[in-house]
Amino acid sequence: MQSRQEYYVPHGSYWPIMGSIGMFSLLGGFASSLHGNTIGTVAMILGFGVIIFMVFGWIGQVIHESEEGDYNLQVDNSFRMGMGWFIFSEVMFFAAFFGALFYARELSVPWLGGAGNNAFTNAVLWPDFKSVWPLLNMPDNSNFSVPKGIIHAWEIPAINTLVLLTSGATLTWAHWALMNKNRNQLIAGLALTIMLGIIFLGLQISEYFEAYQHLNLKLSSGIYGSTFFLLTGFHGLHVTLGTIMLTVILMRAIRGHFNKERHFGFEAVAWYWHFVDVVWLLLFIVVYWL
Repeated sequence: MQSRQEYYVPHGSYWPIMGSIGMFSLLGGFASSLHGNTIGTVAMILGFGVIIFMVFGWIGQVIHESEEGDYNLQVDNSFRMGMGWFIFSEVMFFAAFFGALFYARELSVPWLGGAGNNAFTNAVLWPDFKSVWPLLNMPDNSNFSVPKGIIHAWEIPAINTLVLLTSGATLTWAHWALMNKNRNQLIAGLALTIMLGIIFLGLQISEYFEAYQHLNLKLSSGIYGSTFFLLTGFHGLHVTLGTIMLTVILMRAIRGHFNKERHFGFEAVAWYWHFVDVVWLLLFIVVYWL
């Protein structure tokens, strides 16, 4: 890493404008496809392809610049600040969904059941409605897919909790190996973490299959179904992204990238993965257990 303290200014890059074009094509094409426009669907697919190409190209360029030693300590600090703010934005993202669950569970459902000063509303509108959670019977079931049951905490969710906690341990083991210059252990730890991430996703898919096919629990199953699938589904998306990022880090580790002094790419993905672990623990307690 360079010792100079002036800020590194990269050369002019076409990646930002390419990303902007891809995003415009993706969103514009999606909006057009909603009206049955075939050209809009094509534009949406092309835009998505441009974005994927931009992500791989831009990240590849950053990796090349890093391995060439173009970045100094100030750039390293800016990367850390950027990743920190990104994870903070993800915290706020999940906080919004947890907030929606709290509002529905602790406020809206009791109000509908006549809590507080709402006894008259309950008696007039839905006298047979019971304030319970999970809410499987809505006030008006005609517009909802009524679930037959719920996913129990001490089945697949408990196994997935153990899987993710173990993956956090294997990733920490890999980090320890990196700091002690043990590349074989680093590669093994990353490979184990990726394998555990894939196992988690496989179990979640089987859980969703069980929910849809046998429990009739769907995204359309009222407030319980929508909050359940939004929280667990977006978390599953984050596990997918984290697994992809870990795979990239594994390939870089195999190629000899990272050392004790310069390994922010590894650290950034590790931060993200541990964040995903913490969110799952909250999900397990709030969504499945309580």
